[in-house]
Amino acid sequence: MSAPRIVLAPDKFKGSLTAGEVADAVAAGLRRVRPEIRTRWVPVADGGEGTVDAAVSAGFDRTTIEVSGPTGEPVWAGFAHDGRVAVVEAAAACGLSRLPGGRPAPLTATSLGVGELLRAALDTGCRTVVLGVGGSACTDGGAGMLAGLGARPLGPDGRPARPGGGGLAEVAYLDLHGLDPRIREVELVLASDVDNPLLGTEGAAAVFGPQKGADAAQVAVLEAGLTHWAELVAKRTGFDAAARPGAGAAGGIGFAALAVLGARRSGGIDVMLDLVGFDRAVAGADLVITGEGSLDAQTLHGKAPVGVAARAAKAGVPTIAVAGRCLLPDHQLRTAGIESAYALNDLEPDLERCLSEAAALLREVGERIARTHLPAPEVTSA
Repeated sequence: MSAPRIVLAPDKFKGSLTAGEVADAVAAGLRRVRPEIRTRWVPVADGGEGTVDAAVSAGFDRTTIEVSGPTGEPVWAGFAHDGRVAVVEAAAACGLSRLPGGRPAPLTATSLGVGELLRAALDTGCRTVVLGVGGSACTDGGAGMLAGLGARPLGPDGRPARPGGGGLAEVAYLDLHGLDPRIREVELVLASDVDNPLLGTEGAAAVFGPQKGADAAQVAVLEAGLTHWAELVAKRTGFDAAARPGAGAAGGIGFAALAVLGARRSGGIDVMLDLVGFDRAVAGADLVITGEGSLDAQTLHGKAPVGVAARAAKAGVPTIAVAGRCLLPDHQLRTAGIESAYALNDLEPDLERCLSEAAALLREVGERIARTHLPAPEVTSA
């Protein structure tokens, strides 16, 4: 019997370990029990934070430039490219982690820097641009992103409208004459695990506004602004994209990408698995190990572990998951294609220790997986 071959394809454990560190720790535990096993790490992400890192780990080059942060201050943000494809991560420019001092700015945060990143990606000559969305601090309907690409959302006085979702209600005209024409010459892929529309009870303001610091009154302001913005864009372009799945992603960046930039939406994890060559890596493997910080209800809506499990199942390879915590019952895990899950808080109930000692705990998890899920080595007689 040949040595077992394991594909490690976890997402990051947010606030604790990168995806690579998760894979390294699990692999070390596996080898404590089965030194002969062969492991391969395939970097994955679902379109949110960590997407560019995953692409770079898969061999893409990284370019870092200065762009506008969510409240207008300059920040350094990177994108990945390989000559054919560029990977841009919205959170790198306007993510919650980019807010100065961590102070929310639900009405004024802008996606301007995302447009600036896209422009830099176009400068590489790539023919496909993947725009990963997730973790944004803004709810501006993508108006800032369009401005970063040369468009001009204008107020009734002909001056640029105020940035952020709080300024959308005053936009009287969307001037697209200055929009970088190269954006229409590339294939723009909106990589998102979010299928929410732009408006309504499942829309960008109602669902994600509170996560960005908006109170009830501010959510109402954002909803009104997005409603006006959607109507104005539809009249300007002749295309009503507000109800399209993914339009509500990243505070409406998805809407602007679909309605104005001609993007096509694809599940973030599926896009990344294609980019990193997951199907080739998993062919002939004995086991896939995936995971993320928290396996919960959100995991079932297109997050990395479910996407990995689905691809592995097509190749006839079983999948198990590791996590900081697991809130999903066994039947939901199995429905999602995950044979079983190992959570760190089952070993260490103290949250702080789970975070600070995650690598050591994952090594122990790796040992348990090896003992439980790998075939016993053959014993040769003398």
